[in-house]
Amino acid sequence: MLFDLLRPAIFALDPERAHTLTVAALKHLPPGRKPAAGPLATEVAGLTFPNPVGLAAGFDKNGEVPDAMLGMGFGFVEVGSITPRPQEGNPKPRLFRLAEDRAVINRMGFNNPGIDAALKNIALSRRGFAGVLGINIGKNKITANDQAINDYLTCFRKAYPVADYIAVNISSPNTVGLRDLQKPEAAGHLLRRLKE
Repeated sequence: MLFDLLRPAIFALDPERAHTLTVAALKHLPPGRKPAAGPLATEVAGLTFPNPVGLAAGFDKNGEVPDAMLGMGFGFVEVGSITPRPQEGNPKPRLFRLAEDRAVINRMGFNNPGIDAALKNIALSRRGFAGVLGINIGKNKITANDQAINDYLTCFRKAYPVADYIAVNISSPNTVGLRDLQKPEAAGHLLRRLKE
C-alpha cells in the first residue's frame, strides 16, 4: 500500500536516482528482525538459509544496507559486484525502466567504491543480527583478461573473512571481454586459484 502511494513520485525520478534515494532511505530504517526459518528453510554447503528467496547482487552494489534487506525477510542478501579498485561504471543513462513489464534493464557496468570501501560499508551496516551474506566479486574494467585473476584474488582474500559465500562474476555483459573468462580453460584456472 505504501508503495502504491509513493509509486508516482518514484517513477517521476530517473531510475538510477530513485534507486540511490531508496538505498539512502533504507539506511535510516530501524533494525528489522532476522527472518525465522520457515518450512522452506534449506541447508547448502553448511549454510542455513531461512528461506530460498534472496536479494541478488545489483541492488545493494556497495554493501550499504544488507542487514536492512535481511530484516525485510530475505533468506540471504548478495552485495556487489565489487572490484578491487573503485570504478565509475558505464556512462549514464544505464538503468532503464520497463514499466509495462514491471522490470528494469541494468547496464551499470560494475560501478562500485572498490572492495575496501564496500567492506567498510558492510561493517557500518551491521545492525546486531547476522543473516546469510554473499559478496559478488568481479574484475575492474581496465584490467586485461590475462591479469583478471589478480583482481579476483584480491577481492576474494579481502571478502573471505566477512562473507558467508562469495560469487565470482564472470557473466556480466556490461564489462567488455568478461565473458571470455567463461571458457573452460580460463574458468578452470580461475576457480583452481581461488580454491587454493
